[in-house]
Amino acid sequence: MTNLIYRKPVKKDSKDIVNIIKECRILDLNSEYLYLLQTTHFKESCCVLENNNKIIGFVSGYYLPEDPKTLFIWQVAVDEQYRGKNLAFSMIKNIIDRREIDFLISTVSPSNISSTKVFEKVAQYFNTKLEKKVLFTKNDFCGFHEDEVQFTIKKEIL
Repeated sequence: MTNLIYRKPVKKDSKDIVNIIKECRILDLNSEYLYLLQTTHFKESCCVLENNNKIIGFVSGYYLPEDPKTLFIWQVAVDEQYRGKNLAFSMIKNIIDRREIDFLISTVSPSNISSTKVFEKVAQYFNTKLEKKVLFTKNDFCGFHEDEVQFTIKKEIL
């Protein structure tokens, strides 16, 4: 893993991104159209990670329209063979380092332990606390879905 490249996504990445999301069965697979939008309209708040010209990770996010200094991280995915190497954290940090923000927020299902650990690590890295509250209950969804817990990391030194 010596040839890691963190970068903003481009349109041609969308098919690889869809495949990475499919492999992360705990994540909701969105439409291919959405991933095309993320690689074009929302590329400033997304990150792909390449190793030897292969996309091995993706983080999607957006800045809140009503508060452009709040970054919402939507999905975090790393190819299975590269997990456990802090790559998710590094991709999130890559996005944070691009622009001044006051808050980083995300929602995580209680069963998604790996994402919980990533955001705990982000809070720890920036020496601040991770605040949690239920944003969407399982009753807010049409089908079976766990609660979505909003994680908020207030910028101290983000």
